[in-house]
Amino acid sequence: MFRTGPRNLITDVPGLRVGNAADAHIGSGVTAVLCDEPATAAVQVLGGAPGTRETDLLEPHNTVETVNAVVLSGGSAFGLDAAAGTQAWLREQGIGFAVQDQIVPIVPAAILFDLTNGGNKDWGRYPPYRELGYEAAAIASPDFAIGTQGAGAGALTAGLKGGLGSASTVLDNGITVGALVAVNPLGSVTVGRSRHFWAAPFEIGDEFGGLGLPSPMPREAREVRLKFSEKPQGASTTIAVIATDAVLTKASAKRLAIAAHDGFTRAIWPSHTPFDGDLVFALATGRSGIAVSAEEAIMLGAAAGATMTRAIARGVHAAKAAENDPFPVWSAR
Repeated sequence: MFRTGPRNLITDVPGLRVGNAADAHIGSGVTAVLCDEPATAAVQVLGGAPGTRETDLLEPHNTVETVNAVVLSGGSAFGLDAAAGTQAWLREQGIGFAVQDQIVPIVPAAILFDLTNGGNKDWGRYPPYRELGYEAAAIASPDFAIGTQGAGAGALTAGLKGGLGSASTVLDNGITVGALVAVNPLGSVTVGRSRHFWAAPFEIGDEFGGLGLPSPMPREAREVRLKFSEKPQGASTTIAVIATDAVLTKASAKRLAIAAHDGFTRAIWPSHTPFDGDLVFALATGRSGIAVSAEEAIMLGAAAGATMTRAIARGVHAAKAAENDPFPVWSAR
């Protein structure tokens, strides 16, 4: 029923480009999603510890309908500076919301916590995220790498290194759905202590190893595995973007963001904890020209959840080892 787009990336959705920038010394980075034309946008926050910028304006009852970019960043609250860098690059290009004689780029952002991942965070007076946000915007392209990249450069999961993941789905009606996610949850993406991903039922081909689910299921599959057994506060968060080329209103884009959170619960256990700032931005470029009916919205939402599930597993599957990693990568397990 579902097939991937040609890249199996969020950029299979026409009208989007993605740029990654990271600093290996600090073990953190930034991912910028740029919209070729302003895209209808929304957000849904379900984690208990979010860190965000410009999310209030995305609510359906508020004035601004579209955004120019979305930024995902490491660095906890320091990483919110990344959006200023992306905003600066967009302003240089004359891109933004016109207010009288001024141009204001609209750049919502969200952050994850990667301050205790082994990188050196002694960066001096100002953190590097503003410059990383500028760099990510400047190199944004339809083609980009996943794994230990951008906002996923310093990500961790329960027992495994996390990463930046992406996936796409093309529906029978021609609509494309894409997901991008920085995977840094308190919970686990694998079944027990096995190499099998919770996301396995949604895998297309062998995009994250092709192992399927274990049979029989191990007894430890019922055990809740967390990244840290002590003091989990502020130590996690999975942040994501779900995008489509369908024509959506701001309200229906919010429904898409809600549906995409299903992907978190299918790929990460537990998710949406009090110590995760789990969040999904939704973008609708409208490039397909297809307006979605109420009935079609059911399938669109199902595709959003499935695509997000796959993107999460792909991010962990593609992670690469680096110096001072506290956890191993999936490929070495």
